[in-house]
Amino acid sequence: MPGAQGPVLMTRCAVLGSPIAHSLSPAMHRAAYAALGLDWRYDAYEVEEAELAGFVAGLGQDVRGLSLTMPLKRVALDLVDTVDPVAELIGAANTMLLEPDGSRSAHNTDVPGLVNAFAERGITAADSAVVLGGGATAASTLAALRGLRVSEVTLVVRDVAKAERLRDLAAELGLRTAVADFSQVEQIGGFDLCVSTLPGGAADPWAEHFAGVAPVVFDVAYHPWPTRLAIAAHRVGTELLNGLDLLVHQATLQVEMMTGRSPAPLAAMRAAAREELGDREPA
Repeated sequence: MPGAQGPVLMTRCAVLGSPIAHSLSPAMHRAAYAALGLDWRYDAYEVEEAELAGFVAGLGQDVRGLSLTMPLKRVALDLVDTVDPVAELIGAANTMLLEPDGSRSAHNTDVPGLVNAFAERGITAADSAVVLGGGATAASTLAALRGLRVSEVTLVVRDVAKAERLRDLAAELGLRTAVADFSQVEQIGGFDLCVSTLPGGAADPWAEHFAGVAPVVFDVAYHPWPTRLAIAAHRVGTELLNGLDLLVHQATLQVEMMTGRSPAPLAAMRAAAREELGDREPA
């Protein structure tokens, strides 16, 4: 991350990960700076897991915060002085703050971002949920569901044997949890919430079924959009949230932490993300 020239350093932030070209973070954060009247800079850098320590060590005092995407969310925990309780519980951070005294802290805004995305739709509590997928986003989803006072969760994964970490996390969160694989989907239904953490298109074979298992479906995919699950949910009248809702809410929390300004301009950030996605659509 190149240093600034001259006696006055422009405050900088950035998003790191690999791949990174698809990230909507620059559009959202730059829109936030403009709305807040901040002359800050926000860039994107391709950084692999093995490169993160060296990258962070080389940063200057002009850098205030980093947004972290895959594959950096776990390794970042080893490069900071303090870790917030949510990031420690999940074992993943998507935000790093760099203080003037040289200290660093790691945070997870995915979990509260998901809670806030539900809250924006008036959903602040539920009893049961089904979660599709077994990766890092599923782990964040479990913590968010606990924040919504959900008590029972069914995890639907490709390989039940590989779901042990999620089982342990669910137990630590106090969630009663069942685990099933996708061959059992026809037996799964009757929830308050359905959250698909699968990448776009991966839920297609079961879209019609999961569109109707709960009155609210949160599909964390956002591009290409709509997914087959989203189309099916719309057809049957299920309330639908998508990955852009999560993305913008976790980003507003990052902006507030990095700038010290609150509230972050949610509407401006969402509009910038939608505009960026629109620019990527084929003509």
